[in-house]
Amino acid sequence: MSQAAPTSASRIDWREVMGQHLVPPLLGFALFLGIWGLIAQANASIPGPASTFWAGVKLFSDPFYIKGPNDVGIGWNILNSLGRVGIGFGLAAAVGIPAGFVLGRFAFVNRMFSPIIGLLRPVSPLAWLPIGLLVFKAAQPAAIWVIFISSVWPIILNTAAGVATVPQDYLNVARVLKLSEWKVFTTILFPSVLPHLMTGIRLSIGVAWLVIVAAEMLTGGVGLGFWVWDEWNNLNVEHIIVAIFVVGMIGLALEQLLMVIAKRFQYN
Repeated sequence: MSQAAPTSASRIDWREVMGQHLVPPLLGFALFLGIWGLIAQANASIPGPASTFWAGVKLFSDPFYIKGPNDVGIGWNILNSLGRVGIGFGLAAAVGIPAGFVLGRFAFVNRMFSPIIGLLRPVSPLAWLPIGLLVFKAAQPAAIWVIFISSVWPIILNTAAGVATVPQDYLNVARVLKLSEWKVFTTILFPSVLPHLMTGIRLSIGVAWLVIVAAEMLTGGVGLGFWVWDEWNNLNVEHIIVAIFVVGMIGLALEQLLMVIAKRFQYN
């Protein structure tokens, strides 16, 4: 029995999907490349898209070479930066999630610590770097400290805001039923707060990835930030632009991964 031919309506829907989701990004990217090419023609010190592309191809043709302590391929620099971000972000989540629940659950604690959070949260991430170097006496833990202190605030604030939005009726019922604090957390608070928590985590990982490049520029070692600074000292602008795209793509990938994870949770 032969299969029925696809209807014209299905073909029209496919074209609409292509027009809405594929064509606009391609046009935007083409416009971006065109403007970049015009700027490169007007200013000879800025490499164009073609030369930058081939420089990136050459870089990623051997991303894991090792020629010395600080002369390694871009793959090792990416992995080292991701490792620092993972540790700093993990510490921020381990501290920020419980702290956010406590601040949202207990009004007195919230009023006690809100002025301190309001004072410390706007501080520039790099202002924390000298404190880290003073305390830890080494560049690696100092960079992780900067990531932690910069990325912990979105988790704390979003988690606390989520707890504050839990209907009071739910908590009153829990009090009547004499539920333990752990039972209240697992059956009422956590399911209700999960959307806010995932938003805080997404913001936090974005801040962590943003901060690591600047921190590594000042601390040195192996990492994307130090690599960008080293390429600037070598006046290799093509590699700097490649690094900008790499940082952007990794940051986008991390955010998309967290969005996929968030969609797998049921918030009801």
